[in-house]
Amino acid sequence: MLRNTRTFESFDLPDSVVFKQKMLNWLRRFNIFCLLDGCGYPDAYHRYDWIAGAGAHQHVVASATDKPFEDLAALHSSCGGWLLGHLAYDLKNSDTALHSAHPDTIGFSDLHFFEPEILLLANNGVLQIGVLHGHPQDIWQAIMQEPETVAAAVPASIGPFSFRFSEADYLQKVRALQQHIKDGDCYEINFCREGWWSQTAIDPYVAYDGLTARSPAPFSALYRYEDRYLVSASPERFMQKNGDEVIAQPIKGTIRRDANPQTDLQLKTQLFHSEKDRAENVMIVDLMRNDLAIHAVPGSVQVTELFGIYSFPQVHQMISTIKATLRTEAHWSGLLQHAFPMGSMTGAPKRRVMELVETYEASRRGLYSGSVGYITPAGDFDFNVVIRSLQYDSQQQVLSFQTGGAITFDSDPEGELQESLLKAQALRDVVNGLAV
Repeated sequence: MLRNTRTFESFDLPDSVVFKQKMLNWLRRFNIFCLLDGCGYPDAYHRYDWIAGAGAHQHVVASATDKPFEDLAALHSSCGGWLLGHLAYDLKNSDTALHSAHPDTIGFSDLHFFEPEILLLANNGVLQIGVLHGHPQDIWQAIMQEPETVAAAVPASIGPFSFRFSEADYLQKVRALQQHIKDGDCYEINFCREGWWSQTAIDPYVAYDGLTARSPAPFSALYRYEDRYLVSASPERFMQKNGDEVIAQPIKGTIRRDANPQTDLQLKTQLFHSEKDRAENVMIVDLMRNDLAIHAVPGSVQVTELFGIYSFPQVHQMISTIKATLRTEAHWSGLLQHAFPMGSMTGAPKRRVMELVETYEASRRGLYSGSVGYITPAGDFDFNVVIRSLQYDSQQQVLSFQTGGAITFDSDPEGELQESLLKAQALRDVVNGLAV
């Protein structure tokens, strides 16, 4: 099969904030698109400040019961170009005996990637526009003609809100999971609860603009597949491949920010020295080292940063970095398959905790705990971890989010509940603000 040829042209970017507003308005015309937004953080999404792909020239949609990673590799091989899309949490079922029987509120497919008709690559004030048909200049002019502000296409209407299970149930489930830890079933488990609104209409573009203005994060994303949207302000990278080098950067350890600089520094120091957070972090680092070792050159897996503390507008995070050299014969799709889902959103040992997730959670995670990202023509990639995110079905008018935390032997159930509520409130505030 002949590979598609993309025509590129470069343009000097004007004011980045204004252009982003114009681009969000321009994206409205596409029923499939993916915006991967570094929000001004250095080294976000590989070597680009942001990436956007719009319109699907061809795509693959697969479930865990198919051969999703083989199908993805086949599409990449046939088109030879850029792919953007998602990996949903339930892809875990593709190579294990695991299953998922809980309700799926939004209904994203397990895997979807597309070759974009139009590709936008921004870096250091320069925008590259690549098209499969037509002329890049026409795309530039169309974007520049869009309004400079993102206004709601329809007034927001926020319906009833509920959690999938009560606070009392949450506490009971945490205690039950701690008993599994005491019994030796696992060491740590990421336990999540869904909050959702029914009868709700929002403008996802306005929601994304508001969320990233409030909480800019280096792996943010606005993603649409037909009637379904992901609005994400994720601070976490799942995995990046650049040539034969692979890095993973799991987050385990979170503490709030404070407006008082002295108190804020104390909180940052407290996180760095937290024995609980260090224990959680190092368990996931070890899990990720094992995941990478399957496809790495022996002896190449290295922890290059342990317990790094990074600051974001709302929280400080503990992030570690693991690097490895990919074996020559290893294929990038196999690397993704065996490392997914990421250990920071499961726990350890991974297989057993995924079974416990199915037992104790009450809804399917969908894109939450999944990933969105891109694959280059050379087979390089960069993927985030979908957290701090909203999922929206505009047809059914249902809006959903999930929040989670790492449960360990030393966890305080009430403290875990309060952390979950704090994370949930941040997203609820964004949604409630849409109706003002």
